[in-house]
Amino acid sequence: MAAKGVSMANKGPSYGMSRQVQDKIDSKYDPELEQILVEWITRQCGSSVGRPEPGKMGFQAWLKDGCVLSELINTLFAGEKPVKRIQSSPMAFKQMEQISQFLNAAEKYGVTKTDMFQTVDLWEGKDMAAVQRTLSALGSLAITKDEGTYNGDPNWFFKKSQENKRDFSDEQLKAGKNVIGLQMGSNKGASQEGMSYGRPRQIL
Repeated sequence: MAAKGVSMANKGPSYGMSRQVQDKIDSKYDPELEQILVEWITRQCGSSVGRPEPGKMGFQAWLKDGCVLSELINTLFAGEKPVKRIQSSPMAFKQMEQISQFLNAAEKYGVTKTDMFQTVDLWEGKDMAAVQRTLSALGSLAITKDEGTYNGDPNWFFKKSQENKRDFSDEQLKAGKNVIGLQMGSNKGASQEGMSYGRPRQIL
């Protein structure tokens, strides 16, 4: 049971194996990417979102209540905004709720589940590299969609590859079935003539 006045979210230092795991996660955090993301978010949302203190802790504190993230995702939707209410709150569950509204809207925008961070990754600062990954995926998607809502340098994020659908006629599909790919090999001219394995059977 937690002591009176001690918050469960504020975990003490980790030791041993959990310390090694946390160090490994922390090593994936990219300070250069942080600068790009801050620049993009402030350009995208305007000066009202402010700027964080440099470094991972400052970046986490800036995004922790979910309001900046919600402002960001709303700027990427041309029509109706996905996050209806953006309200800063000192209450933990309200902040987490705001973060999950951002995550739902990001998924609706097209960010894949594998690129998504978990609410605790940001709120507790468990994996800020995952937060960076989600925001990078969002930036890449905004550039790829090219809907006129992206406000930043197009070189900041990779343009995602898009589906290249091809329509083949029935004749082309039938012709393709008769082709044996070279990786399948060929059995033309192959026979077992002249092959012998081991000694012939001796009949006594």
